[in-house]
Amino acid sequence: MEVTATALGPWPGEDPVEAARIIRGELGSPHLPFLAELPGRGVGSDALGRTASLLVELAVDVQPYGWRLVDRPGKDLRRAVSALSTDINVLADVAGGEDTPTGELKIQLLGPLSLAAGLHLHNGERALIDFGARRDIAASLAAGVGSYLSRVSSAVPGAKLVVQLDEPDIAAVLAGTIPTSSGYRTLRAVAGQEATESWQLVIEALRAAGAVEIVIAVPAVEAPIERIVTAGADGVAVPLRPLTSRQWEQLAAAVEADKRIWAGAVDANGGTLPKVAEAVESVWRPWHQMGLPASSLGSVRVTPAGGLAGLTPVAATGVLGRLTQVADGVNQRAHG
Repeated sequence: MEVTATALGPWPGEDPVEAARIIRGELGSPHLPFLAELPGRGVGSDALGRTASLLVELAVDVQPYGWRLVDRPGKDLRRAVSALSTDINVLADVAGGEDTPTGELKIQLLGPLSLAAGLHLHNGERALIDFGARRDIAASLAAGVGSYLSRVSSAVPGAKLVVQLDEPDIAAVLAGTIPTSSGYRTLRAVAGQEATESWQLVIEALRAAGAVEIVIAVPAVEAPIERIVTAGADGVAVPLRPLTSRQWEQLAAAVEADKRIWAGAVDANGGTLPKVAEAVESVWRPWHQMGLPASSLGSVRVTPAGGLAGLTPVAATGVLGRLTQVADGVNQRAHG
């Protein structure tokens, strides 16, 4: 295996054609292009609305406080469904016009715990508060991913589908620090075992639908690396800079268990991109310190530390170029 590059999904602007062309142009083989999320288009193009549109037998709409589970679908859900259909059709057109067949392609989904934290019940409280609601959301998501993957497969025949499950709220979910709707108290912590089981349910559904690689993406703070491995994911996506030595030990154990590390080595939100050598060192130095062999660096995919939606399209394109340079640099380290 060789070190490759990808980005996390969120992309600036409102033009899915431009996004698809840039991403597929910058992240050609052996790198991992992805289906962009364009939250700048508004309601339904955000990660929460996009994933909620895949739920089976659970409908949503938008209230002033956010997305809510409702009895029957409304215009907000239709907008989300329509936006995703547009993006898949655009992907088919752009990929269909290319000379080379697509190798791998990545799609992103919000994971079941962050989905439950973001969706609200009829009374305005977060669905996370209710065990039955959490269970139903995980089961509904697992039931809905198959049709999504089959639609993407039809759009890009022959592509191997990689899935990134995003859990941006996982630390707060497991620590019990997410506020109630009133803001006066916090929701009770979800047990780690329940998180593992929810992930297992969705991962099994994704595998059954043909996903070749499934990675769970989490922030560095309290990243539940061991739970992600236990749940059967193929890897962990995490920003590197804030990681502690203890977390690096957990990542090293994951590598030794043949898991992939998606290394958030390029922090793009400060306005200036890190130098290639610095980003390469941010991967290589702790790798070497953990006693991991250079030959195992092939398990790495290089990513930005976060989404790129807050940048301009030009700056985001520059990040993709830098990622491939960093991947090349880490490859050179791997091959000594």
